[in-house]
Amino acid sequence: MSRTLRVVAYSAANAAADMRALYTWRIWLFGWLGRMLAQAVFFALLGRSAAGSPSHTEYLAVGSCLMSSVIECMAVISSTTWERAAGTLEFLAAVPSRPVWVFFGRSLQWPASASVTTVVSMFTVGPLFGVVWRPSQVPALVGLIVLTSLSTYCFGLLLAALVLNANGARNLVANGVSLTMMIICGVQIPVERWPAIVRVVALALPPTWTLRAVRAVLANDGTVALAAAGAATALGVGWLVAADVMFTMFLNRSRRTGRTDHF
Repeated sequence: MSRTLRVVAYSAANAAADMRALYTWRIWLFGWLGRMLAQAVFFALLGRSAAGSPSHTEYLAVGSCLMSSVIECMAVISSTTWERAAGTLEFLAAVPSRPVWVFFGRSLQWPASASVTTVVSMFTVGPLFGVVWRPSQVPALVGLIVLTSLSTYCFGLLLAALVLNANGARNLVANGVSLTMMIICGVQIPVERWPAIVRVVALALPPTWTLRAVRAVLANDGTVALAAAGAATALGVGWLVAADVMFTMFLNRSRRTGRTDHF
């Protein structure tokens, strides 16, 4: 365990360096954060103009704010494939640890940034559309936002492993999966309204459950919130295990062939 923690910590240090290289505080604040706040406002306004119901507007506002976390965490798909272009994939593959921990730490800037973005969105955009959080609800809300980021990030790691040899597909997969989750996970339309096969897919995705938990916290339904948070945690762990299998399989194949283009 100590070796695993060291690997994650060192990889996370690289992730922090990448974040500093990508963003200054001004670019992050006025560029990225501003974009995500504008997106949440857009969808909430769209819902209010279309339906006019305060409850539906609140529903859209909460979903759109939490979706900020999902979108940013899907960046792990692209950033993982950057390793091949940067020539660092061979070094990451040579780390004496399970490869999933290397890649888990390597892009931790995304769930960290996503959590901050979503917290700000919930407390700035939400109140504009009637979403009022009581002080007693804030700790649970923040915890669920972090859970959303980490569980979605684990799902993104699996997708990153699957497209590691398809560099050109990275943005297509990241954007396509983000859009799919926005449609089916209850962000704008309740999951129950979808056909059975779509509901099965939605229930396998962590944001479906964390959204349910956040809305339960807002409604002061602690039982539902705990159950949904537990389901999201289990799914996050499950997707991380699946990512571990994929990364290990590709690593073993690259060691047999001596070629990283099969990693």
